Amino acid sequence: MPPRLTVVVHGPEVRGRFAECLESVARQATPERPGVEIVVAGTDAPARGLAEEAAARDPRFVPLPLPDGTTDAEARRAGARRASGEWLLFVRGKDRLPVGGLRAATGAIELCAAAVETRPADVVLMDHVRTTWRTGAAPSPDGPLLARAGHAPVPPDARPELLDVAPLLGNRLVRSAFWAAHHDVLAAGNERYTAYALLLAAGRVACADQIVLEDRVERAATLPPPTADGPLGLIEPYVAADRLLTSLHRPAALRHRLYDLMTHEWLRVISARTLPGDAAEDFFRAASRAARACRPPGHERPEGLEGVRQSLLEAGAHRAYLRLAALNDRRRALRAGVRRQRHRLGGKIRARRYRGALERPLDPHLAVFSAYWDRGVACNPGAIAEELRRLAPHIHPVWVVSGARVPLLPPGTDHIVPGTPRYSEVMARATYLVNNVNFPNAVVKRPGQVHVQTHHGTPLKCMGLDQIPYPAAAKGLNFRQLLRRVDKWDYSVTANAHSTRMWQRAYPSGYTELEHGYPRNDVFYAADAERVRTVRARLGIPPGARALLYAPTHRDYEATWSPRLDLARFAERLGPDTVLLVRGHYFYSGTPTPLAGLRAAGRVLDVSAYDPVEELALASDALVTDYSSIMFDYANLDRPIVVYADDWEVYRRTRGVYFDLLAEAPGTLARTEDELAEIFTSGAWNDAASAAARTAFRRRFCEFDDGRAAERVVRRVFLGTPEARLPPVLPLHERTPAPSPEEAVRR
Repeated sequence: MPPRLTVVVHGPEVRGRFAECLESVARQATPERPGVEIVVAGTDAPARGLAEEAAARDPRFVPLPLPDGTTDAEARRAGARRASGEWLLFVRGKDRLPVGGLRAATGAIELCAAAVETRPADVVLMDHVRTTWRTGAAPSPDGPLLARAGHAPVPPDARPELLDVAPLLGNRLVRSAFWAAHHDVLAAGNERYTAYALLLAAGRVACADQIVLEDRVERAATLPPPTADGPLGLIEPYVAADRLLTSLHRPAALRHRLYDLMTHEWLRVISARTLPGDAAEDFFRAASRAARACRPPGHERPEGLEGVRQSLLEAGAHRAYLRLAALNDRRRALRAGVRRQRHRLGGKIRARRYRGALERPLDPHLAVFSAYWDRGVACNPGAIAEELRRLAPHIHPVWVVSGARVPLLPPGTDHIVPGTPRYSEVMARATYLVNNVNFPNAVVKRPGQVHVQTHHGTPLKCMGLDQIPYPAAAKGLNFRQLLRRVDKWDYSVTANAHSTRMWQRAYPSGYTELEHGYPRNDVFYAADAERVRTVRARLGIPPGARALLYAPTHRDYEATWSPRLDLARFAERLGPDTVLLVRGHYFYSGTPTPLAGLRAAGRVLDVSAYDPVEELALASDALVTDYSSIMFDYANLDRPIVVYADDWEVYRRTRGVYFDLLAEAPGTLARTEDELAEIFTSGAWNDAASAAARTAFRRRFCEFDDGRAAERVVRRVFLGTPEARLPPVLPLHERTPAPSPEEAVRR
């Protein structure tokens, strides 16, 4: 039986990219996916050698050696001729398939096949992410458009907006028979032309909003010298696509959409002003001629400035365009100047107001709380504030929260927003200031004020001054200012002796260590079976199902979050009785999650926005993490922890660590996705060996946690209780954590 999909990898080997591309395909072309073939069309000696090596390891890799200097278009044509799959996916050697990309491609083929009522799709449009030299895999804007379009194949003229999808070949699945019937037309130009030609010539187009490609954009300085066409090469692909569209006699709506796209792209190049004077004028003139030649009859220009710019381009009015651009520059500069002036004036007013408040006496009954850079009621400060209401109701808590987070506060929470008049007053007069990060540099430490640093995790990775040798972690940090903030601390709360020692070396100053445990972990001893059942029901976890909390950490060498697991495949391997609760790091709370295509299955739940995270721990049967500090908190529950350390060496080298996690893991350890799945299918996740490792881990890192940490902090800091009268830390064998979900069901 011929394969369902042929991946055509083509191009030269440049700076190791080709090798990485092949590795990304090989990692996903597993034996359980037999319907995949990989044709490797290398166009230089290193690429050809890599293709031969891949074929020697796996017969599904088919090397197709091509002569040096073969163009991308020729390589695609040759790869398609050699392919035997029903569908084609063209991947440039500089790009790669993201985790789950191959599964997404084969899944999209099945979805589109199931949606067929009449003619099948010739092309399936999919989503992609983009990586640059300084950013990680950033989501594209195409996802919402693809999601709205749906899986059902439709004629392209029924959805002209699909031309807006990024003109890449790697985000298009192409039916082999369709390519063979039109290869002379489809492979006649560069990638941009071919991407548009596929849509224009297709009888039916389907969409899937899953990610199939990581488009890797190289730095301009590393690219080959530009061709003789230079920027003018951006004009011909659109003109050729317009000619094709005209020859196909498609409805006018497609031509109007393509025209707006081409003029927008040309105007973008002109507006960027990266071309020298003569070249810029030449480009404008050439684009103007092309615009007049391609303008559809009766075309209506866009509204606003875009329409004005388009009309000037069509008229060839280069000087008028430059005057308009200069006018807009002046207008933008004026607006920016007004904004800066308002900002400076506002800053002066706020500073004057704050200085005035500093002259007034401290309020001994006022306490300020903040967590995670003013995100709201959470973490150790949240637990301390709750205990404060019980033990010291005469002290009034006020939370610092950003304006955008105010609607998310619990009802009745007294709060202040930075920059407001009351913020200055409260920050200046509060006797107690509690935070799990640092307050801003501008906050003055007054005599009599008490600053409590609770931290927000046990350190595995290097922190504070220990980050200096690691540039990826230390970027943007001013260590002198950091130490000035640390010097304001009166107390530093720790959960174990390891943390005490690490904070002392990372944040050297004269504060007092409070070895009282982490208040946020008290809930792990206070929660009962009813609370566990309630949280699971709220999350939609079916009774009797096994729930795994997957909580990876932030990586300093990645700008955005991309799961390192093929989550849908992983869930499939674990079976229908397992639910994955996927928790992205809070650093990425403002960016789209990469899980949209998985939610419908019901077995992969995106809980990145769910608070508090402690409830997710209570609801889960086990934790899967990499290097996140959640493992230290979760160990209090005495439930299984599995560490997925696929990039441990890279993480340790770029971030720095305080101990070898591989040697002191809190449970079973996996280095590959297959190993991780095997741990759960074999039962090793919850065997005697994993329990022994967890016990040793708890003994070391849950040293001071016993369910009364918040009480000890409140009595010491706010009530001044002598050490002898503080509640003692219970021995480990006397602590009773919350019941597991299985125990909760039995109760």
